Amino acid sequence: MGTQNKFRGGHTTDHTVFPSKNGALIAIFTDSKELGRFLRFAVVGTIGAVIDFGLFNALTQASAFFHQNAVWASVISFIAAVTSNFVWNRYWTYPDSRSKPLAQQGAQFFMVSIIGLLIRTPLFAFLEPILIRFFQAWWKWAILSPIIVAHNVALAIVIGVVMLWNFFANRYWTYNDV
Repeated sequence: MGTQNKFRGGHTTDHTVFPSKNGALIAIFTDSKELGRFLRFAVVGTIGAVIDFGLFNALTQASAFFHQNAVWASVISFIAAVTSNFVWNRYWTYPDSRSKPLAQQGAQFFMVSIIGLLIRTPLFAFLEPILIRFFQAWWKWAILSPIIVAHNVALAIVIGVVMLWNFFANRYWTYNDV
């Protein structure tokens, strides 16, 4: 299922989806380099989540259109976060991943992210009305409306799901040369 490439330093890199005999998830906990990459990826993801939540909330609170069409605000905030994440991951999480041209790596990262968006958008659209009804039934804190809480809970859930997809897909496809 995998391929091997020989690059710059003369060593080979196995490009399988699960490069270790224990699998990719286990490698995060058993290989200190992979753990470091995952932790840096998580920090980058946190920065992306701040951008995502911040822009999403700014759009839904400042615009009646986005308040009524939160899915579109979610798409825009996702694109802004993905752009930030690519820059941070390229230069900090995977600085040693340079065997691919920037344009190719960027295209791969954005393709993974588009699939993430295709996972995220219907999941958000599914969760949003359920969570709005749920929070309208019992949310009593006047400081935040049930809709704001429901939107942010739905966004948090989809960010978590997509983060896992993004890490593994990018690690073993976009940045498979390290």
